[in-house]
Amino acid sequence: MVENVKIGKTNVMATPLGLGTNAVGGHNLFPNLNDEDGIQIVKTALDHGVNFLDTAYAYGFGRSEELIGRAIQGYDRKKIVIATKAAQTPGHPDQLNNSPEFLKQAVEDALKRLQTDYIDIFYIHFPDEKTPLNEAVKALEEKRQEGKIKAIGISNVSLDQVKEANKDGLVDIVENQYSLLHRDAEKELMPYLKANQISFVPFFPLASGLLTGKYSSSVSFESDDIRHSNPDFQGQRFVDIVKRVQQLQPMADKHQSTIAQIVLAWYIKNPDVSVVIPGAKKAKQVAANADAQKVTLSKEEYGTINSLFKDL
Repeated sequence: MVENVKIGKTNVMATPLGLGTNAVGGHNLFPNLNDEDGIQIVKTALDHGVNFLDTAYAYGFGRSEELIGRAIQGYDRKKIVIATKAAQTPGHPDQLNNSPEFLKQAVEDALKRLQTDYIDIFYIHFPDEKTPLNEAVKALEEKRQEGKIKAIGISNVSLDQVKEANKDGLVDIVENQYSLLHRDAEKELMPYLKANQISFVPFFPLASGLLTGKYSSSVSFESDDIRHSNPDFQGQRFVDIVKRVQQLQPMADKHQSTIAQIVLAWYIKNPDVSVVIPGAKKAKQVAANADAQKVTLSKEEYGTINSLFKDL
C-alpha cells in the first residue's frame, strides 16, 4: 500500500488517491444524479481507504458539500481530508468573487454545509481577475489562524497567478488541469511548485474517460454531448490516443488490473503529483479506482507510460 502524502508545508496528510465529487450533488453538471447514490459514493471511498474528498460550492451550488457533510457522520473526522473551493457568487454563479469579505464568509458557509468545525484545504476556485490574489490568500490565512482551515489552495491558475498568490509564501496547494494527454504543467508550473513546497492536484486525470481504455477509435458522440466538441475526441488525435491507451492492456494484464488503474498508478508514482482525484458516478467505480493504490509500477513501466504519451 502507498504512503500518505504531506500537503504543502502543513501537517495535513492525504492518501495519494482521492475522490473528486463533482458527481456527488452536482446536479448543475450532470443529469439524473441521485443524492443517496452520492452519499454512498463518499462512504465507499472512505471504506476503501481513500481519505481525501475534493468538493466545491460550484458542485450543485453547495449540494455536494451538504451530501459530504451527511456522508461523513459516523466516521472519524480526524482521518478525513476535506478540500473545498469557492469563488462563484451565490445566485449568480457566472460572477466570480475573490474579495477577502466574500472568501471569509464562504469558509463559514462551507463549514455549515459540511457539518464540520474545520476544513482541511480551502481553495480559491477561480481567480476573479480583479482582486490581487495575495490579498485573497491573506484572507484565507486569517481563517487558518482561527483554526477554521488548515491549508490554502488556488485552482485554475497560470504560473504568474501562482506567483502572485504566493507572494507571502502562504499557498500550500494548486489544483489545475493535468493528465498524460495535457502536460503543459510539466514545463514551468511543476518546477516552481516543487521549489516552493507547494503540492499539486490534477483534475481530469482520466481525460473524460479517454484514459480508461473504454473507447474504440470508431466511437461517435451526439452533438449535445460535451465530448462532441472536445479536441481530444476528434479526428486523428482521438485515433492516436485510443491506440496508445490500448497499448497499456498487456501491462494491465500483468498486474491483474484495468487500464484505468494502471494510469492512476502512474500519477501516484509521479513525484510531481501529490493527490490524484478521479471522479465517479457509481460506488463500484470508486472501489475500482481505490484499488489503483495496490498497483506498484516498476521504474521501467513508469517510463514506458511516460514516453508513450509524451509527444501527443
